[in-house]
Amino acid sequence: MEQYVRTDAAEVMTDDAKGVPLTLPAGATPAERRGFTSLCTLLARAQFAPDTPFDHAFWFTAAGLKDLYNKPTLAAAAHTVIDLVDQGWTVQVDKYGPLLSPPDTHADRDTEKARIRRQEHLRRDAQLRQPSVRRFVSSMERSHQHDGKLVSVFNLMRDGRELAEALAEHTEATDAIQPYVQVVDSASICELTGFKLHDIWRYFRHTWSNAYSTVPGRSMPILIRDAATEHHAVIGLAAISSPVVQIAERDNWMGWDTKQFVSAIAVEPTAAVARWLARRIEAQRDEIYVDDLLRDGVLQPRDLKEPASDVVARLKADAERHRAKHHRAGVIREVRNIETDAWVERAETHLFRSKRSALLAETLEIQSLVGSYLGTTATVDGLKRALDDPKARTQIGRLVRRARGERVGTVIADLTVCGAVAPYNALAAGKLVGAMATSPTVLSAYRTKYARPSEIASAMAGRPITREARLSFIGTTSLYGTGSSQYNRLFWPATAMGGDDGQRMGFHELGRSRSFGTSHFSDVTVDALVRLSQQTGGMVRVNSLFGEGVSPRLRKVRLGLAALGWPTNELLRHGRERILYGVPLVANVRDYSLGIDSEPDYLLDPESQDQGQGVARWWLERWALKRAGQEHVREAMRGHRLVRPIRHGARVPLPSDDDGPSGFSTQAAGGSRA
Repeated sequence: MEQYVRTDAAEVMTDDAKGVPLTLPAGATPAERRGFTSLCTLLARAQFAPDTPFDHAFWFTAAGLKDLYNKPTLAAAAHTVIDLVDQGWTVQVDKYGPLLSPPDTHADRDTEKARIRRQEHLRRDAQLRQPSVRRFVSSMERSHQHDGKLVSVFNLMRDGRELAEALAEHTEATDAIQPYVQVVDSASICELTGFKLHDIWRYFRHTWSNAYSTVPGRSMPILIRDAATEHHAVIGLAAISSPVVQIAERDNWMGWDTKQFVSAIAVEPTAAVARWLARRIEAQRDEIYVDDLLRDGVLQPRDLKEPASDVVARLKADAERHRAKHHRAGVIREVRNIETDAWVERAETHLFRSKRSALLAETLEIQSLVGSYLGTTATVDGLKRALDDPKARTQIGRLVRRARGERVGTVIADLTVCGAVAPYNALAAGKLVGAMATSPTVLSAYRTKYARPSEIASAMAGRPITREARLSFIGTTSLYGTGSSQYNRLFWPATAMGGDDGQRMGFHELGRSRSFGTSHFSDVTVDALVRLSQQTGGMVRVNSLFGEGVSPRLRKVRLGLAALGWPTNELLRHGRERILYGVPLVANVRDYSLGIDSEPDYLLDPESQDQGQGVARWWLERWALKRAGQEHVREAMRGHRLVRPIRHGARVPLPSDDDGPSGFSTQAAGGSRA
């Protein structure tokens, strides 16, 4: 059974990384260079326990590295290379210095899975050792009084022996398991146990192989529970979250990649697209707050209709000036103290002043070149003429890219958590969770939750702006590039969700990618890289303010690696291939997702009151009952017991104190990673 969590914002890379020479920047002392070379030489000859993460302090001592706090360059370089070697990279040292090579992703399936699990467990086990996490787990497992009974989180687990017996006695019955969707609200309480729903979700999330983390932007946790048990045991959990902004394979499959879309409308221009482009220009301009720009003389009123020749240059200069002001530390506390819905005050911060000036400059450029062809009444002929003009065609591409960037986070979502817990996972319940995460109950809850003003759009406009919240597409990725048992062949009849007879829904394979991000770096390494970037006087600061951009952690690591002079893209690669999947929820995916069509043509009934029972019946007949008929599956379920001492796969696997990093040695002769 596969469980997947996106650990940070990631982008997609397709080129294979080559060896990376590791040299310290010009300001490093000869002693620092010798110390770093000594460390790399030791790492090249390391013998270690394959299941134990590297202890940074051990290697610093072995290489004779001291007083690293006062040597930020050496500290950042040393922490980074240790983490990379810990994740399968190999280092060699010759007369030219250290050379780092990425892990081989074409190894056999079991070796590759073991490497990825090791990468994920590095941060997960460190998190599970934190006192606050241990206290949380203990509080959930401790019994408390509720409704006259003693209950704990163990009441939310199903005994595997009982489940196996129930399925064996009633092989055709569909009431032995009764799944339903429960959308998690942070304030909601489970009526059956007294626990907060979010605490229940968090506890079982800690059983995943990935570290638990919050996702920036939109996020909606989901529980799949079993009404056939007294306390409605947890079958699995999911989360619908803000998507990765750029994924080439997904965007090409949807047909809204910029180059692909412009080429398509050049072949077949339509009046609908012409009108949409005209609307986009007008909306993009009108949703920018300009009062302070007019007040400061950066903009004249007539520029909004007939831009002066120098207005774009003035706006770009204004954007750069306020961007530099935003990155001064003194303004950050002031920004954080602004009320969330004080839209004008937020719009006039340096951050949003910079963003507004840059966007208005872009919009007026587009208006000058494309608007003249479209005129007051957009037509197909006007669109054709614009597409025939290379400069106007380029601006159409910018408009499409901006539209996609605006709507990707509102009508597209990612399934960032998806999986079943024991003993249900033996019955392919991960497939049930994946299907139910796209059900009408989830879509309706998502629309209700996010039918509210967008923080960034409203701060840009200086007034409340509500974006579309009806989903058209949900994407995800496999944990392993070698295959996905969870999403493979996961299609169901649309009628299971109130759709039309003869149609089907499910997870389409979109392609394969190589992702990069920061999940292979420990927190201590990120801290060292941040400290280096700050001490080297970098002008760009990452303040972790909403609106600055995606993944503050990713941007911080980028700045630190840049301060070392090391290639960021190569070193940010996870070294893993992933399979991309997507569930289209509407028939008009491209045109609704971009906003050309104002209404979604749903494949399901978005207003259905079914809490997932339809797709649950399909799963029981298609997967669960067939699995339950196999003796080895029933035997696997029986291993999850709720008698003390409790040995159950749905219990959080807290590492013991003896599992910490230790046990390394170095050899005179070279060694290799297992």
